[in-house]
Amino acid sequence: MLELSVILPTFNERNNIALMVERLAAALDGMAWEVIVVDDNSPDGTADVVRALARSDARVRVIERIGRRGLASAAIEGMCASAAPIVAVMDADGQHDPALLVPMYAAITSGDYDVAYASRFAEGASTEAWGRPDRVKASGFANAIARRVTGVDLTDPMSGFFMLHAQTLRADAHRLSGVGFKILLDILATVDRPLRIKEFPLNFAARMDGESKLDRTIVFEFLIGLYDKWLGRIIPTRFALFGTVGAMGVVVQFAVLWLVLSVILGERFVYGHWSGGETTFTIANTIAALAAMTFNFVLNNELTYADKRLRGLIPLIKGWAKFFLTCTIGILSNIASADALKRMHVNDVIAVLVGIVLASVWNFALSSKFVWGKYG
Repeated sequence: MLELSVILPTFNERNNIALMVERLAAALDGMAWEVIVVDDNSPDGTADVVRALARSDARVRVIERIGRRGLASAAIEGMCASAAPIVAVMDADGQHDPALLVPMYAAITSGDYDVAYASRFAEGASTEAWGRPDRVKASGFANAIARRVTGVDLTDPMSGFFMLHAQTLRADAHRLSGVGFKILLDILATVDRPLRIKEFPLNFAARMDGESKLDRTIVFEFLIGLYDKWLGRIIPTRFALFGTVGAMGVVVQFAVLWLVLSVILGERFVYGHWSGGETTFTIANTIAALAAMTFNFVLNNELTYADKRLRGLIPLIKGWAKFFLTCTIGILSNIASADALKRMHVNDVIAVLVGIVLASVWNFALSSKFVWGKYG
């Protein structure tokens, strides 16, 4: 009878999978276990490697996800897909020691604990083999923020190596945000009843092969997860992200507007107005709006829609063109409303802000659907 399911979310891990399965087999000898690799359509063919392994080992299977990405959501799908009463999540890159699975399993099956997890910062743990003191400091800082915001009092709530009863996960799976990298923190902050947690010190190792997936978006995605637990039920998370990028675009638009009018054309800003005429202002504001739109497209592609990120020159050009077309009415309303308010002698800054606000909702609705192919 199946006792344990180990979930390995992957992206470009083809050179690590076979060795990871070997290490699991050695660590879990004598147990009835399986490993579910949840692969986000890795371009290096990770899913094909897992399928090849599965043909000779029935304990191995793969879920290949097409058109969606994210470690947290992959972990949730894998845990929900298992028939095992107990599920574990760990990295496929060798940084998590499979030998800890046995004592973690003993803790869960003892009936004394609901969750067992491996901590990089518990007494007896080590990150020396990791060889990344910068990441250690960043993780410690993120853990401090997570503890303060969520009230989860663990030495390493950002850990990606944990085990729990599958039913505990399934009972609240519909309430999990599935955003970002830190699914354990998501679970602990979501489940209403107090969970009894057993901590195990982890000797965090270096990757066996390949590069870390924690790219420049990891800090942003960490903040996304915290926001979703805080305010996600009030304002849709993706809209809030889109709005955050849009707010940054406001700065860009004003900066470009100032650059064109004050620096390039030499106009002066006096009593709430630039000294040039209305036509000059409209042309300059059009240039500024286009610059801000391009800025917004780049950041939304990298951050807001990271799970649907467009890659490669041609897809990016097509995406930019679609973004431009879907935002055309927004841009026109932005420019037209600002121009109309200026004709009414409204302060130029207020005129531009009103134009930006009127365009934002339209831009979000259409670009979500036609550029990145999903709502909300």
